[in-house]
Amino acid sequence: MNKMFSRMLEPRFRLCFVMLLIFAAVSFYFEPIVAIAELVITALVYGIFRVSFLRRNREIVKYVENMMVNVDAATKESLLNSPLPMAIVKLDSDELIWYNNEFTALTNSHENLFETQIPDVLPGVSLHWLVEGKHQCDEDVQIGDRRFNLIGNLVRSESDKNTDVLAVIYFIEVTDLRKIEKEHKDTKQIVSILLIDNFDELLNGVDDANRNAILAAIDEKIAKWIEPAQGIIIKSERDRYMFIFQNQHYETYKNGKFALLDAVREVQSINGVTATMTIGVGKDGGNFYENYKNAQLAIEMSLSRGGDQVVIRDSLQFEFYGGRSEGVEKRTKVKSRVMSNALSELIKDASEIFVMGHQNSDNDSIGAAIGILAMARKLGKRGNIVLKTTENNAESLCERIVQEEYYKDVFISPEDAMISADKDTLLVVVDTNRPEYVESVALLESINKVAVIDHHRRSAEYIKNPLLNFHEPYASSACELVTELLQYVMDKPEFLKCEAEALLAGIVLDTKNFTMKTGVRTFEAAAYLRRGGADTVAVKRLLQNDLEDYVLRAQIVNCARIYKNSIAIARFDGAADRICAAQAADELLNITKVQASFVLYKDGNRIIISARSLGNVNVQLILEKLGGGGHLATAGAQIQGKSMDEVMEELVSAIDLVVDDE
Repeated sequence: MNKMFSRMLEPRFRLCFVMLLIFAAVSFYFEPIVAIAELVITALVYGIFRVSFLRRNREIVKYVENMMVNVDAATKESLLNSPLPMAIVKLDSDELIWYNNEFTALTNSHENLFETQIPDVLPGVSLHWLVEGKHQCDEDVQIGDRRFNLIGNLVRSESDKNTDVLAVIYFIEVTDLRKIEKEHKDTKQIVSILLIDNFDELLNGVDDANRNAILAAIDEKIAKWIEPAQGIIIKSERDRYMFIFQNQHYETYKNGKFALLDAVREVQSINGVTATMTIGVGKDGGNFYENYKNAQLAIEMSLSRGGDQVVIRDSLQFEFYGGRSEGVEKRTKVKSRVMSNALSELIKDASEIFVMGHQNSDNDSIGAAIGILAMARKLGKRGNIVLKTTENNAESLCERIVQEEYYKDVFISPEDAMISADKDTLLVVVDTNRPEYVESVALLESINKVAVIDHHRRSAEYIKNPLLNFHEPYASSACELVTELLQYVMDKPEFLKCEAEALLAGIVLDTKNFTMKTGVRTFEAAAYLRRGGADTVAVKRLLQNDLEDYVLRAQIVNCARIYKNSIAIARFDGAADRICAAQAADELLNITKVQASFVLYKDGNRIIISARSLGNVNVQLILEKLGGGGHLATAGAQIQGKSMDEVMEELVSAIDLVVDDE
């Protein structure tokens, strides 16, 4: 250390003495006596310099040593009396080897804690986060009625025998901070919109006295439901309310499964129509306006799924509750007429027209696509159906279509469609609203002008910002919706025979021969197609199966097992196709007491699930938890990268969750 300080503190006088010696040498050449005097003086000055330097050096070293001792003592004193509880622990054994006064006060112990394991002193304190390489514990530690956040680091202590890894831990109290955070979270405002979604149907044909009684009963149910939250309710329209409440009451409503839905269903009109309510909740926005916009998005999503449910929209995603009833069939066809006119204009302005359904297209998807091309034909335009001909479940219908001279080249591959598309191309997506389910995602993303026509309940992921979106979950099929659009383009049924039969085949397929999800509008559409030349016997032929498919369907049914006394689950480990699986699921509903059915089968590296219900079990909500979707009574899912056992386990868990909630 002395050498170090010497180098640091020694003045740079060496050069000066060297210069003096040089001058003395030069002087010796001219005046030796003068040179000798210079050397004596130089030696004397150097001697005085060295003595002074060594004395000063000793004083500095002594000062530094005293300072370090004082600093070390101050450090020890500050650590011992630090306002933060601190401890040093052996990492391998969790033994305390040092702690300060605040740590002692924290443990409320008056005993010697050395070599005591820290979990014994402070239960719940674990040092696994230090082992994982973190310097801060992810979760707070509760000690008594106080909360602490732990930070620390690892230190290696080397001795003669071994090396110990020590953990230095600091306890930072965050009790008040967490209270403030909780108060801030609890007092955040949540905006919800309450909508009587069948208002017109509920009050249709009801006199004024009964009308007022029905509305008063609904208002009473709402008032009773919102009372615990002490929020603000505003009736903004005849069938719409805005309810503002604090976040601290949200979990209560959520855990109660938004009981207002069931309460409102207790109200009936004299005509026997049950009131239903849709609730859209907006939360986690940056301000009140963002929460209101989230609530509006939630209401739109709920209505597109058939209403009678709660949809919660936060800053990231949608959550769904309820949705037990079918969508309400609308009496007015105003929307259909408006959509028909809008689609006609898009078709007239398009340079190319492509119609695309979902992957593994069925009769409803192909039939709806043919209906769109029938509309284009009436408007003097031609179009194509984007289809992977080797991957569809409507081979009989496709073969029937191409036999017609007008449609012999109607099918086009996604790759050829991509090449032909330009900025004025119109793409009509039918029978799906989910972008990942379309025949070609790349084609959907490359075309700007997109129209969507679908009857499935909307999921959290749907095609964004289409130019036209005709989405009606009350409808039985996409073919029914397209048939309604055609009625406003064709004054009288001017179909080619194959067009009418394709549309009717789609309706028959999705309604299971007019037994499922069939309304007045469904029969009106079927009658219109029948007048247009559809042959019901020919449609029946399109839906026929060969003997191999019939045997396969029987094998799938034979694999079924009954779960919860009312749900049939058929796990088929062999190869199957979508049509046989769907037919097997329909067949299982014929078993006594069975309310819902699920058929699982392999398709390459995917597990496909086809689900059906008589209406008491919402199979859509169940399969949405597995990434699928559909209707209350008809749904499906495709799961990639998982084994059959894993999918079965997830399906059973989803059934337990949804059925128990209902």
